[in-house]
Parts: sequence; C-alpha cells; structure tokens
Amino acid sequence: MYAQYVARRFGMMLLVVVLAVSINFLLPRLMPGDPVEAQLNQLLATGGGGGDISAMVDAYRARFGLDQPLLAQYFSYWRSVFSLDLGVSLAAYPERVSHAILAGLPWTLGLLGFATLVSFVLGTWLGGLLGWPRTPRIARAFGSGLILFSSVPYFLIGMVLLYLFAIVFRWFPAGGGMPFGQSAGFNWQTLTAIAWHGTLPAASIILAEIGAWALGMRGMMVSVLGEDYITLAEAKGLKPRRIFRWYGLRNALLPQLTKLAMTLGHIVSGAILVEVIFSYPGIGFRLYQAIQANDYFVIQGIVLLLSVSIAIAMFILDLAYPLIDPRITTGRE
Repeated sequence: MYAQYVARRFGMMLLVVVLAVSINFLLPRLMPGDPVEAQLNQLLATGGGGGDISAMVDAYRARFGLDQPLLAQYFSYWRSVFSLDLGVSLAAYPERVSHAILAGLPWTLGLLGFATLVSFVLGTWLGGLLGWPRTPRIARAFGSGLILFSSVPYFLIGMVLLYLFAIVFRWFPAGGGMPFGQSAGFNWQTLTAIAWHGTLPAASIILAEIGAWALGMRGMMVSVLGEDYITLAEAKGLKPRRIFRWYGLRNALLPQLTKLAMTLGHIVSGAILVEVIFSYPGIGFRLYQAIQANDYFVIQGIVLLLSVSIAIAMFILDLAYPLIDPRITTGRE
C-alpha cells in the first residue's frame, strides 16, 4: 500500500511540475511589450549600437526562437527544460541562463540553507520549551525576547546589523561574498572568507526567523499538552525530559516540518532584499538584477527552478509523513 501511496504522490508532483512549467512559459509571453526590442532600445539609448532597430529586433527574435508560433515555442521550451538549457540572457548576452543560475545557486544554498536550518532547530526547540509548563522562568524571558524579532522584516534587521557591525564598529565586511580580488578555492582561507562575509546576512535571517518558528511550535505544544498520551506518560512515571521530547515535541512537530519543507523549497529564490542589501552574489540578487534589466529569460529560469524545488520538497515531505507519525495512514484500513 505504501508503494501505491508513493505512486499517487509522484503523479501529483508531476502534475504540479507540468502546470508550473506551462504557466512559467505563458506568463512572460502574456506581458505587454517585447523584451528583445526593450533591450535593443536600451542599448541604442546608451550609445551601444546603431542602425535599423526593426531589422535588429527581427534578427534577435529569430535567434532566440521568438518568431515561431506559440505552440512551437511551447514544445521547444519543454525540450530546453529536459536538456537543462534555459536559453540566453538578454541583458548579458551571450551568457546562458543556466550559467547565471549556477553561479548564484551555491551562494544562496549555503547562506539560506544554513540560516534556515539553524533558525528551525533553535526556534522549534525554543517554542517547545515556551509551551512546556515546567520550563524555568529565565528561559521563558529569554525566549519571549527573541520572539519580538519575528515581527521585524529580514531587510530591516539586516540594515541595522550592517550599520552597527560593518559601518560603526567595522567588525564585518559591508557586502559581497568574498574579499575583492581573492579567488575561490577549496581551502581554509576561502571557507573563512565566505563565512566572514556571510555572517551578517545569515544573522539577519536567523534573528527574523527564530521567533516565527518558536511561535508556531509553542502553539502546537500547548495544543498537545491535554492529549491522552501525555496524561498516560505522566501516569506511568516517565521522566519529564522523555515526555517532553518523545511525547510533546514529536507530536507537535508535523506542522513545523510542513513549513520547513516549503521554506527549503523557497531557498533557491533567496531572501532577495537581504542579498541586495549586502550585495551577496546569490540567486536573490541575480533575480533582482534580472528584474531591473527586464531580462525575461533569467527571470523565467529562476521562477521555474523555484517552482520545481517546491514541488520536490513537498513530495519528499509527503513520503516522510507516514514514517514520522504512524497516525497518518497511506490508505490502509
């Protein structure tokens, strides 16, 4: 029966991916204006070219395949997706969209992945403690202070940290992913440089997210305190730590895992404003630059990556649910 459950969920994921790819193909083409003409007009306005603009537009539309019928473009787009060829950047021609994404993806995965997992672990544990009646008052006071940061946006915390620790005290660099002129390599110097430049962006995300994770977990912990299995565990004389971990946290964890899967799926888009503030060379900063330059192909590629990553993350979560909580069945009687 579990195999049938996996097959159904896999089919749902494929349906979501097909819809996401189709919508991602149609939306840029339904927008008013011609991206090729806009880019060439901008080039001519800055003195970067001359001649007949209509002839140049026709030539570039033919090069990018935009002169074909819509249905032909759709099937061509699917072939490009299967071959991982997402086209050419209009603003940075002849750079491939896949190269632009791959250049920023490791930075975003490192920064957002680390910050999200740290905030999830600390926030979930903190929320469980705040909802547990035997938690000391000092821990409650400390946790309540951290929860206040959940109402502050990423970028605002980032601006404060940037001003204090990069401008006033100058303990950390003000932006970038590495020191200017330093080449990346698999060595200790590169790792420390990346960690040093990513400290402030990661801290802004962790401080903004840890309270949100704690709030969600505290509410779920309070909701499970009156359940029969908690009462039975206490009546059996189990240690409070065991009851807290295996009967409280475990049963209150499922909504947190759902949110974590969706958050991890959004990682590839990055915390855009945080990356922009710190000039961090991740996917979010690349998306911001593409939107500014009306680079539709890069925007399309990043949005497609985001959609597929969310679908895959939710598929993995669906498979893990019955294994985490036996109360969730897979169709068995």
